[in-house]
Amino acid sequence: MANPVNVKLISLNNDMTFVAKSNSGHFTLFDAKEEVGGNGAAATPIEIVLEALGGCQGMDTLAILKKKRISFAHLDIELKGERAEEHPKVYTDIHMVFTLYSNDGDKALKSLERAIQLSNDKYCSVAAMLKGNVNITFEAQVLPE
Repeated sequence: MANPVNVKLISLNNDMTFVAKSNSGHFTLFDAKEEVGGNGAAATPIEIVLEALGGCQGMDTLAILKKKRISFAHLDIELKGERAEEHPKVYTDIHMVFTLYSNDGDKALKSLERAIQLSNDKYCSVAAMLKGNVNITFEAQVLPE
């Protein structure tokens, strides 16, 4: 394997809460919603998929904007996922709204749109894994700092 990733999950007590530890030494907490027997103490695995997509695309997008020397204060990303009605209730559609806080106006907007597209089409491994199964759309906006 070229780039192995190892993760170990350990259940906490006898409920649905898990702590995961990656080979990088970082921890992630998972839980189920209360209505299905969890404690609701952490994000569900399906929510973490959205978080992973947003994080992956966000990091790519910021790296590209920095290379293009776009000045900005920060980037917000809001994701909304629609899931199938039947099990396994996978995501069918994910819409992402990127809001860049920058005083670079149209230049920033064009660069933001291009950076998002590059991330989605070429760089983001999470988006690549979802493609073909999930319709991923996005919109971009720039607001003053």
